[in-house]
Amino acid sequence: MLVNQVRKSFLEYFEKNDHKIIPSGSLVPRNDPSLMFTSAGMVPFKNYFTGAEVAVNKRVSTAQKCVRAGGKHNDLENVGYTARHHTFFEMLGNFSFGDYFKDEAILLAWNYLTKEVGLNTDKIYITIYHNDEEAYKIWKKVTGFSDQKIIRIATTDNFWSMGDTGPCGPCSEIFYDHGDKYWGGLPGTKEADGDRFVEIWNLVFMQYEQLADGSRITLPKPCIDTGMGLERISAVLQGTNHNYETDLFKSLIKASEQISGNYENLTSHRVIADHLRSGAFLIADGVLPSNEGRGYVLRRIMRRAMRHIHILGAKEPLMHKLVRTLVNEMGDAYPELKRAEAVITTTLNLEEVKFRETLDRGLKLLNSNIENLSVGEELKGEVAFKLYDTYGFPLDLTKDILRSKQITVDETGFEKEMEAQRKRARAAWVGSGEKATDEVWFNIHETSGATEFLGYVSDEAEAIVKAIIVDGKPVEQASGGEAIIVLNQTPFYAESGGQVGDSGFINQHKVKDTKKFASHIFGHITVLNGEIKCGDTVHAKIDVERRERIRANHSATHLLHKVLREQLGEHVTQKGSLVTAEKLRFDFSHAQALSKEQIQKIEKEVNRMVIKNHEVLTELSSMDKAIEKGAMALFGEKYGEEVRTIGMGDSLELCGGTHVARTGDIGQFKIISEEAIAAGVRRIEAVTALDALNYVILKEEIIKDTAGMLKCSENDIHARVESLIEEKRKAEKEISSLRIALALSSEITSEELGSVNFTVKKLINIAPQELKTIALEIQKQAKEGVILLTTTFEERVSLMVLVSPNLQTTYKAGDIIKAALAEIEGKGGGKADMAQAGGTKVSGIDQAVEKVREFILQLK
Repeated sequence: MLVNQVRKSFLEYFEKNDHKIIPSGSLVPRNDPSLMFTSAGMVPFKNYFTGAEVAVNKRVSTAQKCVRAGGKHNDLENVGYTARHHTFFEMLGNFSFGDYFKDEAILLAWNYLTKEVGLNTDKIYITIYHNDEEAYKIWKKVTGFSDQKIIRIATTDNFWSMGDTGPCGPCSEIFYDHGDKYWGGLPGTKEADGDRFVEIWNLVFMQYEQLADGSRITLPKPCIDTGMGLERISAVLQGTNHNYETDLFKSLIKASEQISGNYENLTSHRVIADHLRSGAFLIADGVLPSNEGRGYVLRRIMRRAMRHIHILGAKEPLMHKLVRTLVNEMGDAYPELKRAEAVITTTLNLEEVKFRETLDRGLKLLNSNIENLSVGEELKGEVAFKLYDTYGFPLDLTKDILRSKQITVDETGFEKEMEAQRKRARAAWVGSGEKATDEVWFNIHETSGATEFLGYVSDEAEAIVKAIIVDGKPVEQASGGEAIIVLNQTPFYAESGGQVGDSGFINQHKVKDTKKFASHIFGHITVLNGEIKCGDTVHAKIDVERRERIRANHSATHLLHKVLREQLGEHVTQKGSLVTAEKLRFDFSHAQALSKEQIQKIEKEVNRMVIKNHEVLTELSSMDKAIEKGAMALFGEKYGEEVRTIGMGDSLELCGGTHVARTGDIGQFKIISEEAIAAGVRRIEAVTALDALNYVILKEEIIKDTAGMLKCSENDIHARVESLIEEKRKAEKEISSLRIALALSSEITSEELGSVNFTVKKLINIAPQELKTIALEIQKQAKEGVILLTTTFEERVSLMVLVSPNLQTTYKAGDIIKAALAEIEGKGGGKADMAQAGGTKVSGIDQAVEKVREFILQLK
């Protein structure tokens, strides 16, 4: 079976077995700030397992995109050198949230492997946690295996936990025997790390909750979390033990070979194929190369691939040329890859072009520092840091290069250098932006339930205070200072989908911002006077005027998105947005800057939709029905089973934000800026309603004032400015000519320094660019020798030295002028015939002349 067929068969099998098929979540986790990337199939469902959210569907199945190249999950350094390590992989999984448990999970897995895809049962081995008798009996009944094929493991390899506290439980792993032609032993033996017996599926039975005191209690509704690597099971089904020998990787490797012209260096081709996948999917999910956070992990992956492209001997950038092959292979399963193809291609190409410029120089530095090192020795940490800091070599790239030479890096020395240079703190996301922990919110959920949002229909409401958090800890009351307040219901919209949170008042206490954690909406308040207690009934009221401005900007964002796709093409997708009361900011995929004409056209089309005063229609429906109607889903956003669509004219998007009642309520739309923010990503900022009107009024005032100053009509400003510019240019030219003539008419001082005629002319208010003309004229009149001109202009000093041809062997202008630099606190230089310098110390002119005189005398 081909890889795409395996994925399809897995999902169809579980759909037949009453599982809801959920599309893959983003590689950037939306609900888990502790993770850099989605690294396992269960990550999108973490809140269901912890109880922070209630699952709408109790039985689901996914093919989840995963990346392991940063944080605690990092396979980067092994990719290319082993049969099964990847930075990007797909995790097939089935999940039960309090529905079925071990018996059905085991039976589902067994039937899929033995009946659906027809694995030879003689090749299958099972591991269980050593005291999980329930799993043992079920496996025994289902498979009929002997005890030699149901292996008990007492280590944490077969017991899974989410952390120090929380859901946990025993695992059962399914292994496949590739045969005795490969080295390796059964799970639990010393030879278990070999390539013969390979884990293909892990079934996690979440039946306990780990408490802080180390004890465990049984969960009332146990859950199932399973994961099977698509690459591994595909290798098994294609008769190989090597993931890189499956059809998908063969296609990518073949394309790499053909484009590079190198049909050897298989390790490098494998690295390129793997890193292409992780790079492309990360870019499709909105990650762009940078020097920090997720963007730096992407850059590390790409630069490691580029080093292997260098090994292949490719003379031009290669990775971006492989994107089409990747899209052909995986685009049907992951439509976001098709949508982002242009951005992926552009980003990969730009990053490779940029790094190629320094790669060769960095390799030369590295080679010069290891040529005398022997096997087992270390490269100095400061050299590794210089490669990182100056040439853009991530540390793992340097280690990868040295791997084949069996040389290591002094990582302690590297970190010491890094710490000395590091001035900015690492970016850290702490969930709510406060100190409250997951455990605090879990307890609030258990005792208080979810917050009901009333803000679509009401600007104010009575509510009960369900929880108060101060300095990250739950308290019963707050008096003075800052606090987080959780209500049972609220009109306050929590920051989400690019829209900022509401502000307003809870009783007399000012709400500065509103955010959301899982199903809880909370307000950041300042307790102005008095106190607020849990259980209080309070009056919550938003800042209505601010909300109206936010509504206008959010609805305008939808119209802008629609018009951009119409005017620029269907490749345009939203890459980010910010909707505040003051303005809207919209980031979108597009490779080129917009022309003035395009911006005007976009602005006019949005305003045309505003003027038509379309009713803004809100509808709740299933995700499938919304997509069927043509609703735009923003990739990477998390949507529930029931989704909210916002329609206005031809625009239809999934959105949970607040909007105007009719497009006419937007009033006016005005683009105030358009710029690039990353490779293939543009940003438009715009204002609406009164803010747009005020912007236009301000511009009109500027135009009127300008016309008044120019003494012309507003329509003639452009012509008048052009005329003034031309007049100014002519006047400056005449003034310059007069200054030069005046300078040439003044006295010139000459003296003999030994056999050299030394001419000095001190000038005032002569521009530096005019010195050369004056100097050449003086040179025509003066004797052969050395000429020094000085001038002060706009609080700066400039010097120029000319030397006649017969003296240039001994008296070089560039050397002479350097003798004066310190006196004027300046910089400069030149050739043998002419040199020029500039400085800030005007009072040093006389000393500079004297230094030149002394320098000439010493050259006699």
